[in-house]
Amino acid sequence: MADLESKLSSVIGDRTAKVLTDTFDIKTVGDLMRHYPRRYLVRGELSDISELAEGDEVTILAEVLSSTNRPLRGRKGSIFEVVVTDGTDKLSLTFFNQAWREKELKAGRQGLFAGKVGLFNGKKQLAHPDYEMIPDGNDVDAAASSFAGKYLPVYPASAKMPSWKISKCVEMAIDSLDEVEDFLPEHIRSSFGYPTLHQGLVQLHRPADLDSAESARERLTFDEAFLLQSLLVLRRNELRKLNTASRKVIKGGILDSFDASLPFQLTGGQKSVCAEIEADLAQDHPMHRLLQGEVGSGKTIVALRAMLAVVDSGGQAALLAPTEVLAAQHLRTIEKLLGPLAQGGTLGSHEGATQVTLITGSQNAAARKAALALAASGDAGIVIGTHALLGEKVEFKDLGLIVVDEQHRFGVEQRDALKEKAQKPPHLLVMTATPIPRTVAMTVFGDLDVSTLRELPLGRQPITTHVIPVMEKPTYLERAWARIQEEVGQGHQAYVVAPRITAGSDENADIDFLFGTESSDIASVEELAPRLHGGDLAGLRVAMLHGRLSSEEKESTMKAFAAGEIDVLVSTTVIEVGVDVANATIMVIMDADRFGVSQLHQLRGRVGRGTSPGLCLLVTNAIAETPARERLDAVAGTVDGFELSRIDLEQRREGDVLGASQSGTQSHLRLLRVLRDEELIEKARTAAQDLIATSLDLTSYPALKKELSAMANDMAVDYLDKG
Repeated sequence: MADLESKLSSVIGDRTAKVLTDTFDIKTVGDLMRHYPRRYLVRGELSDISELAEGDEVTILAEVLSSTNRPLRGRKGSIFEVVVTDGTDKLSLTFFNQAWREKELKAGRQGLFAGKVGLFNGKKQLAHPDYEMIPDGNDVDAAASSFAGKYLPVYPASAKMPSWKISKCVEMAIDSLDEVEDFLPEHIRSSFGYPTLHQGLVQLHRPADLDSAESARERLTFDEAFLLQSLLVLRRNELRKLNTASRKVIKGGILDSFDASLPFQLTGGQKSVCAEIEADLAQDHPMHRLLQGEVGSGKTIVALRAMLAVVDSGGQAALLAPTEVLAAQHLRTIEKLLGPLAQGGTLGSHEGATQVTLITGSQNAAARKAALALAASGDAGIVIGTHALLGEKVEFKDLGLIVVDEQHRFGVEQRDALKEKAQKPPHLLVMTATPIPRTVAMTVFGDLDVSTLRELPLGRQPITTHVIPVMEKPTYLERAWARIQEEVGQGHQAYVVAPRITAGSDENADIDFLFGTESSDIASVEELAPRLHGGDLAGLRVAMLHGRLSSEEKESTMKAFAAGEIDVLVSTTVIEVGVDVANATIMVIMDADRFGVSQLHQLRGRVGRGTSPGLCLLVTNAIAETPARERLDAVAGTVDGFELSRIDLEQRREGDVLGASQSGTQSHLRLLRVLRDEELIEKARTAAQDLIATSLDLTSYPALKKELSAMANDMAVDYLDKG
C-alpha cells in the first residue's frame, strides 16, 4: 500500500514514473493524484473530432470505419491508414510499415487514440498514435472491467504520455492508496458538505457521475484557497508579534511644516489613507501596508507624509524604485514638494529641515560617496534609490520606514536585504499604480493591510482616449501628428511611445515570437524619432529616451523635458510610471496592441497631470473584432483602472495574474482561479480567520499544521514572505 508521499515508482514502475517526472514533474503518488482531469468523456458517447485543431495533443474516443494498407511511392515500405469517426467527422490514423496492426484495428471496433493532430492534403490525421482498443467490440459499456466507472477522465497530456496512459497510472495509484488523512477540520468540512480528502481525490479521478466530480473539484479547490489564506493569516499574526520603534506623529515638526506649505487640499481619500498609515506607524509592531491607487491619485504625497512622520521621530525613510528614471523623478518631485524643508544642514535652512539624497548604480564616485555619507550619518532623512540601495556599503543610522514603489518589480530577497539595514524591524509601505481586483489582493497580498486611493486630486483633468486603426483609417495617423503640432503650438508637450528601442534588436525577439511579427513592422524609438523630426513633426524639438542611454543622458533628457526645453519625447515604456510633467497633454502610443491593458492605462496616466485635458491616441494595425482590438477599445472606453485591471486579468493565464514573483504558486494552486473563485476565496478566508482565532498556533489541528508547515517550507511559495 502507499500514501501520498510515496515515491511514484513504487506504484507504477521506474520507466513510466520517469516519463511522468520528466514531463510533468510528478514524483510522488500525491503529485499524480493532484494531476487533475480537465474534463470527462461519457462512456458510450464519442468525442467531437470536428473541434480538433492542428497541433493539439489529444485523446479521442472513436470507432474504426475502415483501414487500408498500400505501398509507398518510389521507395520501399508501406503505409497503413485507418479512418475513425465520432459520428460527426472523420480522422485518419497513419502507421508506416505496420500492416500487422490490421488485426487490432478492424472496422466497428472502438478505442482510445492519442497523439498530435496534423494535416495532410487538408485532412486531419494522427501519425503513429498511441491507442488502446476497448474490449468486446461495439459494446462500450461492457468495457467497465478495463475502465473504472462511467466517465473517462481526460488529463493534461503529452506525446510520450497520452491521457489514457495517465488514467491507467492513476487507477494503479488509487488501488494501492491507503486512507488519506484529512487536514481540513471536520467542522469546516461538514459545514460545507464536502467529501473527505480521500473521497475527493478518488471521486475526481473516478466519478460515479458529474455531480460527484463537481463536488470533489469544489472540495479540492477550497483546500487550495483555505491553505493559502491560513498561511497568510498566520503570517499576519507573526508580523504583529514583531517589536519595532513606534513612530507617532509629532506636532510642530517637519510634517506639520510640510502640510502648511501645500498649495492645495488633500482629497478625502488621501486624508483617510494618511490616517490609516499614521495609526500603523504609531504601533510598536511594524506596519505592512499596500497602497494602491489610480494613476495620478496622489500616492506620492501620501508616501511622503509617512516618510516625514518617521523623520520627525528621528528616523530615516528609504524609497526603493525599480528604475533610475523613476528614482530620479521621485527625487525631483520630493525636493520640489518639500522646497526649503529639503535643505537641511545648509546656511539659513528651515528649522527642522532634512536632506534628500539619491543612490543609484551608475552614479560617479564622488556623488555616490556623498550620498552614502548622508545616509550613514542620518543627515538624509529620505534616501531614494534603485537596487543600489541594497548594496553592502549602503548604511543607515536609523532606518524606520521602507517605501517600495511598483512593488511587483522587486523580489522578496531584495526587500529583505533592505530590511536588514534597520536596527529594528522597519515599517513597510508598498505602492502600486496597477489597481488590483479584491480577490487578487486577498490571495496574493493577504498578509498586507490594503489602502486604496480612487479619486483624483482637485483640478486634475480627465484623459480622452481614441483608437487610431491605421488599416481602416490611414489618414487618422496624419491627424494624430497634427494634434501634437496643435498642442505644442498652445504651449504644451507630447509623448510618443514605441514598443522597442531599435528594429530587429535582440530585446525584441520575445515580442516578435509572441505576436508573430517581423521586427521591421514595429515602431522603434531610434527610427521613429528622426523620421518625425524631419517629417510630420518638423520644426518641433524632438528627443529620445530609452533604457540604453546612460544615466546622465536619461537624467538630462528628463530634466530638459520637465523644463519645457523639449517639445516631444519619443520614448519606450521607461516613462510608464512616476514620470510627472504637468505640461504634457498628449500621448501617441505606436503599435498599442503590443501592450497590455494595464500598461496602456499606466502610460496614458503620464498626460493630463496638470490643469489641461489629456489626450491619448492608440495607434494600431489590429483590425476590428479581434482580441487585440477589443483590448484597445476597452482602454478607450473607460478610465477606471479597477475595471481595466479585471478585463486585463481575465485575459491572462493564472500564473500571469499572480505575477512573476508569485509564479511558485503554480505548484499549489492547480484548481483555484482568483477571479473566477471569488466567493470560494471569501469563504476560505473567513474560515481560516475563525479557525486560527480559536487556535493561534493550530496545536488543536496537527494535520493542518503539518500541511501548512510543508507548504510554508516549499521554496515555491517564498513569495508569501513579503515582510
